Amino acid sequence: MGKDKNPRRVAENEAMAKLRMLKTSPQKLNLVAGLIRGKKVDKALNELTFSKKRIAGDVKKCLQSAIANAENNHNLDVDELVVAEAYVGKNLTMKRGRPRARGRFGKIMKPFAEITILVRQVEEQA
Repeated sequence: MGKDKNPRRVAENEAMAKLRMLKTSPQKLNLVAGLIRGKKVDKALNELTFSKKRIAGDVKKCLQSAIANAENNHNLDVDELVVAEAYVGKNLTMKRGRPRARGRFGKIMKPFAEITILVRQVEEQA
């Protein structure tokens, strides 16, 4: 009697990984995500490895997770994977502040972001 299996959220030739609560603004994270969109996964990993952006290490970890999901959970060929989508979203924003002159209060916003990476298996044309 059990429940039916949940349908897949992505197509049969795709795999996904999501990383939440990254301590950076979505705008800065989107710059790094733009580096890897549409590239083959080995080139995208190289791009992230040698990037000078601080958050690139976390994005690389998310991309490696998407590759591992494709290989282990969905039996896709790693050599044919392409970063199909890499999109960024807002997460919570911690509100902090510090006292300023004349009794005022300076707001300090500490934003968090999340990234979703979707890899797709594409057959190479000869």
